[in-house]
Amino acid sequence: MATLPITKRGAEKLKEELQRLKTVERPAVIAAIAEARAQGDLSENAEYEAAKDRQGFIEGRIMEVEGKLSAAQIIDPSALDAGGRIVFGATVDLEDEDTGTAVTYQIVGEDEADLKFGLINVSSPIARALIGKEEGDVAVVMAPGGERSYEIVSVKYI
Repeated sequence: MATLPITKRGAEKLKEELQRLKTVERPAVIAAIAEARAQGDLSENAEYEAAKDRQGFIEGRIMEVEGKLSAAQIIDPSALDAGGRIVFGATVDLEDEDTGTAVTYQIVGEDEADLKFGLINVSSPIARALIGKEEGDVAVVMAPGGERSYEIVSVKYI
């Protein structure tokens, strides 16, 4: 099985989700199924069907999260020493060469990516264009709106 890179923070969030699924969600859905069974005829019981569907989703998500955690390669960005090169976990300050707009992104794993918080997936086009570059380089990204050029202002490992 291939390893999946994930930051320390991302691994903690997955562990918290797994804990919540096992200790809160799973018991709640089991109680809902028991309550629906107590109502009698299961063939026409919408609550029972909904609870069974929810149970299937929860059990599937538990297996998915456990699989991701078992395949995870946890990387602590603050412990990296990449010599100024952009690698997984790096936080990068960029300036759009056309508009002069400044943006900051951290390159993270698939499950923790959230553009609203400046967290970009390592397999996204912009992250792929940035990996291996250094401060002062220009990264050219093929975006849906066309080609964009970003100057790398700084690289941090935080």
